[in-house]
Amino acid sequence: MQNDMTKGSPLRLIVFFTIPVLLGNIFQNVYNLMDSIIVGRFLGVNALAAVGATGTLTFLVFGWVTGMTGGFGILLAQSFGAGDEKRLRHYTVMSLYLCVAMAVLMTAGLLLVNRGILKLMNTPDTILDDTAGYIGIIYAGLPVTIAYNMLSSVSRSLGDSRTPLIFLIISSVLNIILDIVLITVIPLGVRGAAYATVIAQVVSAVACFFYVKKKYEILKIRKGEWGFSWASAGRLLMMGLPMGLQFSITAIGTMMVQAAVNLLGATYIAAFSAGGKICNIVTLLFPSLGVTLATYVGQNMGAGKIKRIRQGVRITQVITIIAGIVCGLAVFIWGGTASRLFVADPTGEIKAICDEYFHATAWCYPFLGSIFIYRNTLQGMGDGLVPMLGGVFELAARGIMVTVLAAPLGFLGISLCDPGAWISALIPLVPVYIMRMKKITKTYSSAEVE
Repeated sequence: MQNDMTKGSPLRLIVFFTIPVLLGNIFQNVYNLMDSIIVGRFLGVNALAAVGATGTLTFLVFGWVTGMTGGFGILLAQSFGAGDEKRLRHYTVMSLYLCVAMAVLMTAGLLLVNRGILKLMNTPDTILDDTAGYIGIIYAGLPVTIAYNMLSSVSRSLGDSRTPLIFLIISSVLNIILDIVLITVIPLGVRGAAYATVIAQVVSAVACFFYVKKKYEILKIRKGEWGFSWASAGRLLMMGLPMGLQFSITAIGTMMVQAAVNLLGATYIAAFSAGGKICNIVTLLFPSLGVTLATYVGQNMGAGKIKRIRQGVRITQVITIIAGIVCGLAVFIWGGTASRLFVADPTGEIKAICDEYFHATAWCYPFLGSIFIYRNTLQGMGDGLVPMLGGVFELAARGIMVTVLAAPLGFLGISLCDPGAWISALIPLVPVYIMRMKKITKTYSSAEVE
């Protein structure tokens, strides 16, 4: 189902587009969550720490993939909004070529440097083998991860957020079943959780491919449209690379924080992993709204409807502030208790560590949500560089704060790195958004702006 977001109520369009994206993100996080819960419950604290120690690496790699494919999708959304079907198909073909190249280079390169990176991150020797085995299998499955993300990006660029959700639900259910089988029935240890994730992603990607191929007549490539264009590849990379780098730069900052946590031992690693996953779950609305805004802004930018962009941003900001306050209060009160889902905690030590983390970070959720608003709006407008600069500010804040605060304040200092990074990321994003909107408004005639 295609969805033209250049017409109709902005609030209604944003809400109804976001709901499937949010549900998809929930299911995606559910099967990541189930990995940790099943591993922690059946294999113990060290096994949970082994999986948790890969969290920043998977964020780095998957963030790069999400950013790159999301960047490609911006040009697809702009082409669709402008009604240029030929250009839409051309960019789809070029995105396919670039994704194949990305899959080959990333898979080979990451498998080659796997253990070296883990050692640089101070991964304890007691969990190093399990950690390397788990993340190595995830790396080997990157081609299907890239395929699914690109297919989802294509669907969303046409205004369809439901199709990726359907196949993600199927994948999530399958992942949970395989987790149980490959850990408790066939005792493959933490590697079983990785195999379950990859197999589930294969099913999701294959199903999504056949659906998109059959459903979208507008995307059926005509004779003579398979040619490669360096100019078009360059335009796609100009959008994709900054968005991929933005996620990667942010991930490097979290890797620095993870390295500091790793020095505290397996219990802190497990607790920090649990806290991070709980935070990701309760704040899933924010990236979901960001995905919606990227498509909404991209289509309206292509159609020259600037007033609708401004309306969409205002609506989303109100939703984000309310949701940030509610989610922050929830984890401040119950976040530590929720950590007991992941691993047996007879001494209460893991709960206490998680409580410390949430008490240091929960107040800042409205700032976290605002990052997705302004970053994805700028991306939808065709600006990939400033969102990447926001990532640089995040990296700098985490690097400075973990260096200055970790030694005197311990885990509390490490936890404060998140609020500092979230606030810092907004420093370039908000002023540039305001300036860009003023400039674009002047570019169009008053009739076009309205």
